Formats: sequence, structure tokens, C-alpha cells
Amino acid sequence: MSDLLSSLYPWIKSLHVIAVISWMAGMLYLPRLFVYHVETDPNAFDPKVTLERWEYLLLRRIINPAMIVTWICGLLMVFTPGIIDWSDGWPWVKATMVILMSAFHGWLSKERKLLADGKPRLSGKGYRLANEIPTVLMIIIVIMVIARPF
Repeated sequence: MSDLLSSLYPWIKSLHVIAVISWMAGMLYLPRLFVYHVETDPNAFDPKVTLERWEYLLLRRIINPAMIVTWICGLLMVFTPGIIDWSDGWPWVKATMVILMSAFHGWLSKERKLLADGKPRLSGKGYRLANEIPTVLMIIIVIMVIARPF
């Protein structure tokens, strides 16, 4: 099995990076849709139906599948012999940030449902601030993987 993983490693890593990019695109865009959702004047026209559809489709067709592929490829790379030295600190920090990103993903899913029910928990400003969370997590993850500072 380890020979198979080693030979497929460049392809798994490529698919992993593609999935991460797709996941991050969705994670950065969905909170912005939440801002539009809570700040749109419902008396002007009925944009909530459109926004709710966009939010649902973005989550179900892009973000969820991309996260699943990211996790599968990431775990396959973890189990590829000789790739990660777990005595270093960076893999642990990276793993923690990926878990936090996944938790944020779950939070976004919950927020989408609350918005669809007309019960947003945050204001536009709150969702703008939430929009920064995946950016910070992504920066830490990339630095851990590329620079491996410790």
C-alpha cells in the first residue's frame, strides 16, 4: 500500500491543492453572501430567495465536496511514508488550523439555515468579521506547509 501511495503522491497532492482552492473560494465567498442577505432591504425587491439559493448551491455543490476531497487527499498524504515528520511542530499547528477551518465550515452551514429561516445571529458587520476567519486560518496553514517554521 505504501508503494501505491508513494507513486500516486504527486497526483494526490495536486488534487488536494485543487480541492483546497475550491474550498477556500467558497469559505471566503459565503460570509459575503451573508452580509448581502442581512443588509438587503426586503421592501425594495425580494432578493432573499435568490441569496438563499446562491448560499445553498455554493455550500452543497462547491464548499462541501471540496472540503471532503481536501480531507481525503490530505489524509492520504499524511499516510504516505516519509512525507511528514510528526516530531516537528508545524504539522500539528497545520492540523489544528484545518480542524478549526472545518469547524468554521460547520458554523457557516448552521448560519445558512438560520438565515434561510429569517433568524440571522449576526449583523452585516458581524459576518464581515467572520469573513476574515478563513483568511487567517489559510495564512497560517500555508506558512506551516511551505515555510515549516518549527
